Amino acid sequence: MSIVTLTTDFGLKAHFVGAVKGALLCEIPNANIVDISHNISPFSVIEAAYVIQNAFNSFPKGSIHIIGVDSELNPENTHIAMALNGHYFVCANNGILSMICTETKADRIVEINIHDKVLGSFPVLDVFVKVAAHISRGGKLEVIGKTIVNIKPIKNISPFISAENHQLIGHVIYIDRYDNLITNIKKTFFESIQKNRRYEIMARNHKFTKIYQRYSDIVNFKTPIQNRNDEGRGMAVFNSSDYLEIAMYKSNKGSIGGASTLMGLEMMDSITVQFFDDSF
Repeated sequence: MSIVTLTTDFGLKAHFVGAVKGALLCEIPNANIVDISHNISPFSVIEAAYVIQNAFNSFPKGSIHIIGVDSELNPENTHIAMALNGHYFVCANNGILSMICTETKADRIVEINIHDKVLGSFPVLDVFVKVAAHISRGGKLEVIGKTIVNIKPIKNISPFISAENHQLIGHVIYIDRYDNLITNIKKTFFESIQKNRRYEIMARNHKFTKIYQRYSDIVNFKTPIQNRNDEGRGMAVFNSSDYLEIAMYKSNKGSIGGASTLMGLEMMDSITVQFFDDSF
């Protein structure tokens, strides 16, 4: 049984997701189709890159991952298929796979060239489904595309570090359902620059001098419940994917608000970390 995942910015109101699933079942009758997300912000390549990077490894090897975000074919936005560590990805060459490829080298990448054999203007349905079916039948990538070496990167996907290693500048690459701000600063990279030095994290006018390992670490459980006032407190934490996150403890965008709303930070806004040579 082939596992095919879908990550798109289609939403669920229109027919697009259902049409793609129907086409997949026609091509791969025994397919197990799994929705990763259809709520990617429209055309947000960096948001899609974060989501697929943190989801694909939870699936068995041999899984095929279709990503339908900013996928319209044009001279600057070709289509690719990639094999990496036992997984297959089908999407536009618009930077979506660059986050995955910074951590693991692709085994093979091809630029899809079957467009003259398919009709229609809905590439996820007309092209990506056909490619996924070819892969599921054991077909080689070279049959449906020309081998390429490099894929398009995403601008500002890597944090900036000053020449003296005193300042690290990252960006918000994802805002989750709780309104928390996920940056492009990974724990391993942070620690390689920090080297046990004292630091300050600046998110607009908010300063943090400690990074928690879990959200609940901000709570002093020795304090009686009736005396606590932790909900809505700002904090920095390394999230489950080991990215630096600026959060509000038990935030709720609809009531007390979340980090993005209350701090006035949006996608690609800067988060600065200042390091000091005196240690803790």
